[in-house]
Amino acid sequence: QVQLVESGGGLVQAGGSLRLSCAASGLTFRIYTMGWFRQAPGKEREFVAATSWMGGSTVYADSVKARFTVSKLIAKNMAYLQMNSLKPEDTAVYYCAADATSYVSKDASSYDYWGQGTQVTVSS
Repeated sequence: QVQLVESGGGLVQAGGSLRLSCAASGLTFRIYTMGWFRQAPGKEREFVAATSWMGGSTVYADSVKARFTVSKLIAKNMAYLQMNSLKPEDTAVYYCAADATSYVSKDASSYDYWGQGTQVTVSS
């Protein structure tokens, strides 16, 4: 099993920045991809970004391209989501997820392990 714990959420004004962290533990050698998803009230969970765990590939949702950056520190089993130029529509619970079989998938159903989520609220 892989355990994931997110941190770094909070309240920020529009135009501000936040950095989310995701700490992985357990059988981390199983991880192929680390992804970030978000879910706003009344909406379905949506893909934000993903990075290959041992490689250099990253993918982003169009809505966050050029504003968000995903990174990782393998030695510490950490993944990060740097969020800049935040907008009120970015308000959501953000989840990190680990995929043990797929390569930088945007499909939430392919992810095997999920964190508990961290709330991000962007005020206008």
